[in-house]
Amino acid sequence: MTDYSRTATDESYEVDTDIQANTALQPERAHLQLAIDGMSCQACASRIEKVLNKKDEVYKVNVNFAGETANVDYNPEQTTPEQIAEWVNKTGFVANLQAGDSLFAKTDEDTATKWPWRLIALWVCLVPFLVGMAGMLTGQGMAWMPPVWIQFILATIVQFGLALPFYSSAWASIKGGLANMDVLVVIGTLAIWGYSTYLWLTHGDGTLNSLLQSGHASGHGAESLGVYFEAGVMVIAFVRTGKYLEERTKKHSLNSIDLLLSLTPDEVELQQADGSFQALPLAEVKMGDILRAKQGSRVATDGTVIEGSGWCEESHLTGESVPIKKEVGDELLAGALVENGSLLYRVGAKGRDTKLGDMVQALSDAQGSKADLARLADRVTAIFVPVVIAIAIITFAITWWLTGMVDTALMHAVSVLVIACPCALGLATPAAIMAGMGVAARHGVWFKDAQSLEAAGHIDTVVLDKTGTLTLGKPAIVDQMMVDKSIAADDVLQLAASVEAHASHPLATALINEASARQLELMPVTDINVVKGAGIQATIEGLGVVKVGTAEFASLKLPRLMPKVWQIASTVAVSINDEPLGAFALADDLKADTQQAISALQEAGLKVILMSGDKQSVVDHVAWQLGIDEAYGRMSPRDKASQIAKLQTAGHKVAMAGDGVNDAPAMATADASFAMFEGTDVAQHSASARLMGESLMHIDAAQKIASATLRNIKQNLFFAFIYNCLGIPLAAFGFLNPMIAAAAMALSSISVLMNALRLTRFKTQVELDDTTRVSSPKKLAEAK
Repeated sequence: MTDYSRTATDESYEVDTDIQANTALQPERAHLQLAIDGMSCQACASRIEKVLNKKDEVYKVNVNFAGETANVDYNPEQTTPEQIAEWVNKTGFVANLQAGDSLFAKTDEDTATKWPWRLIALWVCLVPFLVGMAGMLTGQGMAWMPPVWIQFILATIVQFGLALPFYSSAWASIKGGLANMDVLVVIGTLAIWGYSTYLWLTHGDGTLNSLLQSGHASGHGAESLGVYFEAGVMVIAFVRTGKYLEERTKKHSLNSIDLLLSLTPDEVELQQADGSFQALPLAEVKMGDILRAKQGSRVATDGTVIEGSGWCEESHLTGESVPIKKEVGDELLAGALVENGSLLYRVGAKGRDTKLGDMVQALSDAQGSKADLARLADRVTAIFVPVVIAIAIITFAITWWLTGMVDTALMHAVSVLVIACPCALGLATPAAIMAGMGVAARHGVWFKDAQSLEAAGHIDTVVLDKTGTLTLGKPAIVDQMMVDKSIAADDVLQLAASVEAHASHPLATALINEASARQLELMPVTDINVVKGAGIQATIEGLGVVKVGTAEFASLKLPRLMPKVWQIASTVAVSINDEPLGAFALADDLKADTQQAISALQEAGLKVILMSGDKQSVVDHVAWQLGIDEAYGRMSPRDKASQIAKLQTAGHKVAMAGDGVNDAPAMATADASFAMFEGTDVAQHSASARLMGESLMHIDAAQKIASATLRNIKQNLFFAFIYNCLGIPLAAFGFLNPMIAAAAMALSSISVLMNALRLTRFKTQVELDDTTRVSSPKKLAEAK
């Protein structure tokens, strides 16, 4: 018999009681997302976290360097979003709040327009040096190098003008107590400029002729003086170019949020008092306004249809690409595509208050969270820059002592400073997480946070509920049996439906629907009581206590030999005043792709276990149909959680998939958990990932994407560590000059990002199979 502890009356009461008790003890808590402008490496993110974590008003901070966002949990009674942004601004960065009802906080300037003018100016200043160095390829030595005084002017413009953002960031970093990558760049290039300027001013003859000498001239030219103005300029140009490419890659390739944001139109048609329509920016729309959505356009806000009818596709929220008919009184969701018809609707929610806004916020929070693997990188980057500076000083001292040449020692030390790249380490995990989250969302899987994705990548066992997970969750009565032929089946059904009207289990819904189909009127009940693992009872005035549930609960003794349909169907028995009246057999069909999903999970090496509150014969039959070797029936919510705990004790990493209230304890116990799309709110809240669709293939997709993301993170971290472990010694021993070191440093970050971008091409059967396809944000955006 199905475990009636799934009923909402029982479990939701317990959950609500716990929540109320916890809420009474916990202080007020609010969430804030900031867009952070000006971070140059992971050390910057760590510095912001360090500053905010010192504030008593702040509970939790996660700063995502790759996504340039900060997620902050704080006490709204003690501080405000504006105050938190001001704290960030004082660290030397620019924190941007969400504007009004906008869906997402954005940085002040887009990368595409912020840096090009500096890059162009940098490369204009670099061209004379490149031309001069080209002379080396033609055997002319430094003959084509411009006069030293021109080198000095160009290098000074670059060092103290175009490179000013490096200085600002470095100074703010030092004030904050954590040195970032820009500190290394500033120390290295400033040392080159200062040493070259010193040589030029102190070793020349002090005459105008000396100042005008070409680099190839004898006497006090660049070559004979040993100045390295070109090295500093090239380092700054290469580093800045690398950062520009890195930022463009992060913003335009890794962030799937932009694709969701593109689902809402920039302008809407607002109905005027005279019935005409006026084009209006979406930002100016007010609550209660009446808007028009014509065929081929997208709905701008959540709202209610007040006139017209049409067919809308809402796959971005429901995972179902089949259009839904909308008529007067129906709810419209922001981002829905009107495929046919024309609708007038009243604005009910806009911006971040819409369901699309909730989705954007959920994805943004998930992408901004940190996986456990990121903690290692954070610990390394926290001490990385001071260690590198120490290595550079030691390199300079030893090289000078061994060679007696200050310029050689300086170049070795600068190469160490420049090639060291905390950026690659800082990007290794968040870049992969952002890409993985975006791919998962494209496949209809929405992870709650990075830890959830990481946990899903480690699972080796999947526990599945039956009703609503493996089956459609829409059981129907297939047979009925009354203890006395004088008892009318409709009368028994009426009693059962009247009591079950206070439950939300699929079997309860089936009884209620059947009663409605037979035009039976439900009777009022009182004294409702749910008995875990047994059923539900209530009092009907004038009749007595009605029990609906297992045969034992309803005091019904079923014949030992029952027709086969009763052996593989769920049984609901009914009694009144402990006198059994009869029973109903209810059966539920398997979802179309359940067999395919189970096979895919097993082929991936995962152990699949079925746990259900239904009677063992029903559970065994379903397991036999699907090829599941291990199945448990008559499992209460605590039984499921306990069995999962035993599996974990045995060393297994367990995922649980379910849709009902009674699945919540097991889902909370599991290492990873998946809530089916039409699952209860409690199940959705307990799950570490939500599936945007009813196909179990999404679980297979989630596991494969999570595993691929973890592999990508490990590849990135391995590359970042190896790069620094090899690059720094090579630079210290003089095998790399500062220019090559700068280019290598820039390429290391870009390489990490490009590796993370490989995830965006990841495909699973969910995307390839039309029967289980969930439209991706990209495809939806293309239909705009």
